[in-house]
Amino acid sequence: MTPTSDELLAQEERLQFGTFDNDTAIDLGLHLLQAAREQGLPVAISVRRNGHRLFHAALPGTAPNNDRWLERKARVVDLFGHSSFQVGTSFREKGTTFEAESRLDPDRYAAHGGVFPVIVRGTGPVGTVGVSGLPQAEDHAFVVSALETFLNARGAF
Repeated sequence: MTPTSDELLAQEERLQFGTFDNDTAIDLGLHLLQAAREQGLPVAISVRRNGHRLFHAALPGTAPNNDRWLERKARVVDLFGHSSFQVGTSFREKGTTFEAESRLDPDRYAAHGGVFPVIVRGTGPVGTVGVSGLPQAEDHAFVVSALETFLNARGAF
């Protein structure tokens, strides 16, 4: 079942960092890489802070197009401050589509699941973490699951 935009916003409220620096970004990327390898997922992974890509990996089964999808989804998160899945879902809930209503170039912006905002508690969004390679709901669910285990291991909850 596809989550509602409110449920997706609740994920963003819950999955926040106390701090986020380059080392944290690399650790997060490695965590996603390990999880993807363990599950045999063909995904490309990206972690960015303030537009600076701090981690990138592409597992077998991916292609350069996955990198383009990551960039297009990350632009949506950067612009709207919410997960790419939440943005697309909110447009669909209104009976329209992101492509029809946003007036943004679909070659540069994609409101499809898979990129999540890196939110620092008390500061707001400072970057993105995302994957591309699976259907959008699965991309999103993988990122959320990885964030939950990563933050839980760091005692962030």
